[in-house]
Amino acid sequence: MLMIKNAEVYAPEYKGRKDVLICGGKIEWMEEHIPDMPGHCRVIDGEGLVLAPGLIDNHVHVTGGGGEGSFATRTPELQLSELIESGITTVMGLIGTDGLTRSAENLYAKTRALNEEGVTAYMFTGSYGHPGPTITGEADRDIVFIDEVLGLKLALSDHRAPNVPLDELIQIASKVRVAGMIGGKAGVVILHMGDAKSGLQPVFAAIEQTAIPAKVFRPTHVNRNPALLEDGYQFIGMGGYIDLTCGTKGQPNPGDCVLEAKKRGLPLDHITFSSDGHGSWSNYAPDGSLLEIGVSGVASIYKEIKRMVKEVGMGLDEALPYLTTNPAKALNIYPQKGCIQEGADADILLLDKDLNLHTVIAGGKVMMEEGKLLRKGTYEK
Repeated sequence: MLMIKNAEVYAPEYKGRKDVLICGGKIEWMEEHIPDMPGHCRVIDGEGLVLAPGLIDNHVHVTGGGGEGSFATRTPELQLSELIESGITTVMGLIGTDGLTRSAENLYAKTRALNEEGVTAYMFTGSYGHPGPTITGEADRDIVFIDEVLGLKLALSDHRAPNVPLDELIQIASKVRVAGMIGGKAGVVILHMGDAKSGLQPVFAAIEQTAIPAKVFRPTHVNRNPALLEDGYQFIGMGGYIDLTCGTKGQPNPGDCVLEAKKRGLPLDHITFSSDGHGSWSNYAPDGSLLEIGVSGVASIYKEIKRMVKEVGMGLDEALPYLTTNPAKALNIYPQKGCIQEGADADILLLDKDLNLHTVIAGGKVMMEEGKLLRKGTYEK
C-alpha cells in the first residue's frame, strides 16, 4: 500500500487538499483525511505539492520512425526513462512512413516490453501505407483479437500517403468501427495528416456519404498548417476529434489553438495533444527532395502544459485535460486512465509549485521520486 498525504488534487478538475490511498495499482480511497494505515503502508508527504493524473501520449513511434532519407535516417527506439521524465504513464505506439522495415510484430513486442517495464502501452496497427503491416493479416482482426491494439494508422493528404480513393477510405473506416464494436474498443483510424491541399476534405466526404460517425476518424498533426487547422476546427464542430502535435517549429502551439477553438465556441473536450515522439521531422524542397531531417522527443507535451499555465495564463485544471481525460475518453480507456478518482489506475504525478515533476507513479509503482529517476528500461545504463 502507498498513501499520499496533504496534496492539492487536480483530477484534472480541482478537488482541493486530499489524501490518496493506493492499493493493488489502483486508487482505493480519496478523502480529505484518511486515518493512518498499518506499518507496511508507505506514506509520501504531499505537503506543498500538486497531485495530477499521469499524462497520456497518444502518438509515439516507440520502435522508432523516420527512414525517409535512407536506412541511416531510421530513428532509435523509445526508452522507458524518456516517458517517466516527461510524466507520461500511458503511451500509444504506432508505425510511421516506414511500414516495410518496421513490422507490426516488432511494435507489438515493444508495446509488451513497455508494459512489463511498468507503464501502460497500447498500439495502432498499420502504418502510412495501405494495406499496412498487421499481425493477424487483417487490421480488423488485430483490433478484435489483440488486447493492446486500439485502432488503425493511415496517412492522408500527404506526399507519402497511399492516396486511397474515397470508397476505400469508407471501407477502411467501416471495418475499423465494426472491429472496435466487437472488441469493446475505440475502433478509430488515426490519420497522419500532411500538407496537401485536400486536407480533411476526403474525411468530410466520407462522413457526408455514409453513416460512419465522425469520431471514427482521428486526424493528427492538425496544427501543421493554417488551412488544415481550419479544417480541424470544422471537424470538431461536426463531432470529430483532432490531435495537435506539441513542440513543432513554425507551427501554432496547441495551447494557442485551444484558445482559438474556445473563442469559436467549439467543444474543447474533442481536442487532444501528442508528441509524435521518436518520429522524424523533415523538410522538403518543392521538387520533393529531402532538405533536412531530425528526431522528435516526448518531452514536448509536458513543456506545453507548463507553457499554457505560465505563459498563456490558463489554470492547471484547464491545461491538463488535453493530455489526460480527453485522450482517455477518445480512446475508450476512461475512467481507468486519465483521471484521479477511486477505482482508476494509480497513474499519478506530483508537481512542485513551479510545476516541475517531483514524483511519478505508474500503476501504483514509484518510478521517480523527488526528481530522481528510480526506474529505467531493461538495457538503459
